[in-house]
Amino acid sequence: MSRRAEIEHRLRRLDEISDIMTAMKTLALIETRKFNRFMGHQRRLIQSIEAATSDFLAFHPAFRSGVRQREAESHVLILIGSERGFCGDFNEAIMAALAALPPIRPRLVVVGRRLANKLQAHRDLEAWLDGPNVAEEVRAVLNELMTTLHRLWAESAQWKRLSVLSHDSEGGVASHVLLPIMPAEEPVFAYPPRLNLDPALFFAELTEHYLFAKLPGLFYASLMAENRQRLEHMENALRRMDTKIQDLRRKSNALRQEEIVEEIEIILLSAESLLSNQI
Repeated sequence: MSRRAEIEHRLRRLDEISDIMTAMKTLALIETRKFNRFMGHQRRLIQSIEAATSDFLAFHPAFRSGVRQREAESHVLILIGSERGFCGDFNEAIMAALAALPPIRPRLVVVGRRLANKLQAHRDLEAWLDGPNVAEEVRAVLNELMTTLHRLWAESAQWKRLSVLSHDSEGGVASHVLLPIMPAEEPVFAYPPRLNLDPALFFAELTEHYLFAKLPGLFYASLMAENRQRLEHMENALRRMDTKIQDLRRKSNALRQEEIVEEIEIILLSAESLLSNQI
């Protein structure tokens, strides 16, 4: 294979890879726009539940004090990583945040195959699950996650604290306490809420609603951050690839020009030889 043929072969391969990466970049962009819409609805729902929780706890302080007394008991920490690659240091940032936590030794549940592969040897790893790739897969992952949490509850001492370590929508890593519910806002109501249920049953059901509202929001935010990093990673890779493709095309054109010059020289030499023979 000539040098120009080898360069042309490399160009075809790079063009194919560039087309695949462009398609991946487009999908990441579509997912990012989709999460913007989902997260707006999810944020409003969470704010409503937190306002109701603040109102309830203000007039039923026994539930608030009971919550605080259990904070130091067994702790389950959910780590949300990525299922796919091409997202920079997304999973490494979660691992760094985990290493920076106080030595509380939580039991770890990892969501996302890429992150789980990096934490397989961790001494506190209890379970790991495949993570969602797109928004439509979040519900199925949540169902599997809840099944895992129920199993951990049944197999050993019942955990009282549940938190999540994940990326927020802007890309930073943050820790979120889900249980016990500890809303920061103080209510402004002068009279207690009128309940149609026993306070204990009401608070249990409110906690369940909070979990099923908060967890999807955290997954959506993590997926948004992941896709933003993937977009940035793809754009940088495509820029480098375009530079390489242009460089190879210049080399291919230069080699083609050399071949044309050589062919002209051969033709001229052949013509001169014919003329000499005729003379």
